[in-house]
Amino acid sequence: MLIGFVRHGKTDWNAQGKIQGQTDIPLNEEGINQAMALADRLTGEVRIWDAVVSSDLKRAYSTAQIIAEKLGIPLLEGDKRLRERYFGEVEGTKEQERYERWGKDWRNVASGVEKDADVKARGMQALLEWEQKYPERNLLVVSHGSFLAQLLSELCEGLEDQHLTNLSYSILEHRDGKWHPQLYNCTKHLIK
Repeated sequence: MLIGFVRHGKTDWNAQGKIQGQTDIPLNEEGINQAMALADRLTGEVRIWDAVVSSDLKRAYSTAQIIAEKLGIPLLEGDKRLRERYFGEVEGTKEQERYERWGKDWRNVASGVEKDADVKARGMQALLEWEQKYPERNLLVVSHGSFLAQLLSELCEGLEDQHLTNLSYSILEHRDGKWHPQLYNCTKHLIK
């Protein structure tokens, strides 16, 4: 089984440096173009994806729609478990604002920030369900940066911790009871 992970396209809040969390911000024009660039890349490669599954938040679901339509594969219903980490009162703030208000340890100080363990747990729950429900299908998952970083760190021991850029593309293969990275945080489709 292969699982692909895609971070959604850019939004206005991404461009402004605001943390989105579960605030439902749509793609901007650049984000739509980024999604089309990955869709174009995937149509030119050997087809490996059977379906696309996505967070139900607009920025991820719109990205997934663009890719699924271009590839001519099913888009499964949006899944709340694939949403970005909930950032509570921090959502909508820029880094400098967070440091001024809560300090550098804002993730542990600000109210309502979802814990790493909870993010990983809901991601793993979804993955285990797909393994049982679709053992012969290769799924392309469109989600969010912090969520994907947590899930990738849980699945691939020793994977380098990199910032996942908008429309980054990663592939994991499940074999011998473990997940093995085949591609990680690739953005070659965004290079013009």
